[in-house]
Amino acid sequence: MLRLIEEWFARRGWTPFPFQREVWQAYLAGESGLIHATTGGGKTYAAWLGPLAEWLAHATSERTTPALRVLWITPLRALAADTVEALRAPLDDLGVPWQVEARTGDTSAAVRARQRRRLPTALVTTPESLSLLLTQPEWRDLFADLRLVVVDEWHELLSTKRGVQVELALARLRRMRPDLRIWGLSATMGDLDAALDALIPRTGDQPLHARIVRGLLPKPIVIETLFPDAIERFPWAGHLGLRLLPQVVATIEQGETSLVFTNTRSQAEIWYQALLDARPDWAGMLALHHGSLDREVREWVEEALRERRLRCVVCTSSLDLGVDFSPVDQVIQIGSPKGVARLLQRAGRSGHRPGAVSKVTCAPASALELIEIAAARDAIAQERLEARPPLESPLDVLVQHLVTCALGGGFAADELLAEVRSTRAFRRLSDAEWQWALDFVVRGGASLRAYPEFHRVVERDGRYVVTNDAVARRHRVSIGTIVSETALKVQYARGGTLGTVEESFAARLKPGDIFFFAGKALEFVQLRDTTVFVRKAERREGVTPRWMGGRMPLSTELSRAIRTRIEEARSGVFRGAEMEAVRPLLEVQSRWSLLPGADELLIERVQTREGHHLFIYPFEGRLVHEGMAALIAFRLSRLRSITFTMAMNDYGFELLAPEPAPLAEALGVTLDTAQGAQQWSIAGAGAPLFSSERLADDILASLNATEMAKRQFREIARIAGLVYEGFPGEKSARQIQASSSLMYDVFAQYDPENRLLEQARREVLERQLEQSRLAAALARIAAGRITVVNTPRPTPFAFPLLVDRLRESLSSEKLADRVRKMQLALEREAGGVQ
Repeated sequence: MLRLIEEWFARRGWTPFPFQREVWQAYLAGESGLIHATTGGGKTYAAWLGPLAEWLAHATSERTTPALRVLWITPLRALAADTVEALRAPLDDLGVPWQVEARTGDTSAAVRARQRRRLPTALVTTPESLSLLLTQPEWRDLFADLRLVVVDEWHELLSTKRGVQVELALARLRRMRPDLRIWGLSATMGDLDAALDALIPRTGDQPLHARIVRGLLPKPIVIETLFPDAIERFPWAGHLGLRLLPQVVATIEQGETSLVFTNTRSQAEIWYQALLDARPDWAGMLALHHGSLDREVREWVEEALRERRLRCVVCTSSLDLGVDFSPVDQVIQIGSPKGVARLLQRAGRSGHRPGAVSKVTCAPASALELIEIAAARDAIAQERLEARPPLESPLDVLVQHLVTCALGGGFAADELLAEVRSTRAFRRLSDAEWQWALDFVVRGGASLRAYPEFHRVVERDGRYVVTNDAVARRHRVSIGTIVSETALKVQYARGGTLGTVEESFAARLKPGDIFFFAGKALEFVQLRDTTVFVRKAERREGVTPRWMGGRMPLSTELSRAIRTRIEEARSGVFRGAEMEAVRPLLEVQSRWSLLPGADELLIERVQTREGHHLFIYPFEGRLVHEGMAALIAFRLSRLRSITFTMAMNDYGFELLAPEPAPLAEALGVTLDTAQGAQQWSIAGAGAPLFSSERLADDILASLNATEMAKRQFREIARIAGLVYEGFPGEKSARQIQASSSLMYDVFAQYDPENRLLEQARREVLERQLEQSRLAAALARIAAGRITVVNTPRPTPFAFPLLVDRLRESLSSEKLADRVRKMQLALEREAGGVQ
């Protein structure tokens, strides 16, 4: 029945792409796979029309609506409505009497109740809503006729606990339906083989009936850059601020509909206000979109975009993914995207249809970000996208899944163990880990046996079930792996909800304070229970809320591309307008110190009135540098008792001490070599300071590891069901933190071998400090050279680190004055004041 599908395409003036035909044929042959194609390249219909053709081939004259046949998993609730609309489009034309609905946290109680009795033919849902369905005792009946699961935007779920949650849910469905076909969709991903293995893991020696289908050739991506009037040779993070506002306004004027992406919600609020102040005539045609705004506000913006009623939307990653806004003809990226795939994903929001050109214009937040834009263009041209390594054995997710399965009709231990081990995440799960997890949900583990509320699962006749209604209710409320700061509702004193801010921000407000939120100037009235009451403010001066998450670090691929660009500049090659613009800065860096090669680590030693500075430039991203700075400081202090002050950014880190650090000794260099030399170089392999030996132990010893693990344990405790968050607003962040901290202390004292404690320590190393990436950076350093340069003054690379450290102790006004004086002094030394 593919003929009917081809005819439907022809009636719309379309021709199916070869990759779409390949997927349809593979589906009809019983295969699964991963579709990797550009944004707007036709992935949705590649996955959807195979099941329709299958049904048409066996359809009878009786046109009754079938039960659930297709499950479509999406990572964002915001995508559900658009996906439902896209899936419904061919049904009437093809005469297919299928029902397509969504089930997310936004679905009404009445619809959810109806769906508990009978699901639609195609259900679009989120990982959390799918897990909730699996807690129903009758879930097997609901999924009895399931033929296909589609996991949309798989790259967004891979390497996250939500992705593991999906792996476990798919294992449940596969065990019930061994012939189930699974297809993943992705537009921006590196290691496709690993992505396929996590989605459809190989079991034993059986052949894998799954394939990777690559879509169209990469669509044309045009990356342009806005340049400030002058390039400062001594820049600092965010120093351009809103200086590029006139160019951004002019760029918006050139297009019909623009998306202006920022990396944080705070930045989105600031740029929205700035654009509105610059062009008040755009009121009503300019909108704001981010995850903390009220759902109705976000839905209004999305609908207005589709209907071409908006000139521009300032947004965050909330509009990164597959919502089809074909009216968007250009994208503007404020600041560096910090990742190759992220820039590619955002560029794809424009020209969101097959064959169209995607255009993104980058507005750098500092002069050094010009190098990042040039490097990102290189990486995209070379198709070097970031890999997303899957997670290994997150036991908090397993513990939650055991309770889910116990609620959903119960389980036999041996059968569920085999099912869990069929996933990529838990294929190496040991018998000891499994027994620990089982004991933890049944008896609370070694330290919680005396507390009945932690005996969530009971064994009856060889099956593990939940019999306590309170346990069932609490589990269903808490299900999922998304853990964030407690959000407080922002509401006008006389009604009308605007969205949410984090409790940590609201706690600092006093009556009369002005802050900007949802694109409005608001006056704080009072905080009552879990609601921040506000009124409209007349004054236009105020603060902008900040949300957890902060600045994103450079990705691995972008870091590599930046090091290559700097090595080219070292050889006098400045390809492209961005590198020519930043050339004066790099020439001063080369004259005062050097531009490191791609395999070279540069260390600068400087003495100022503040003390003795070490500036070290691995170019590996902020998180890696945070761990490496602590590691190097710890190893230096073992040679000599010394206290360091640290600062770090995406390019390197600073260690400041009142006395010189024993650098030569730590690098294994004789003093004769180092003393008196303005510059010296050694092979990285002979430098114990950057050795990978005892890496994990040294990192943990160099940091307040216990406090960091406690903070990480808060997430683990909530996912594993140890800490009950309650219904929205029922508990404050402080109460939850206190509960998880107490639980951590109990385990540490009475159950030190508790596997969740070990998981917390492991996640601190991997997620907060990127230990794997740190180890790879140390290996790269060992394979290259280390060059130490003594400089009489801070260089252009060092200047942003100095400013980042000062930022912690000075107000914004004082910081700007201090920075300007430092810049003028350094510009005079460099030869001319810009």
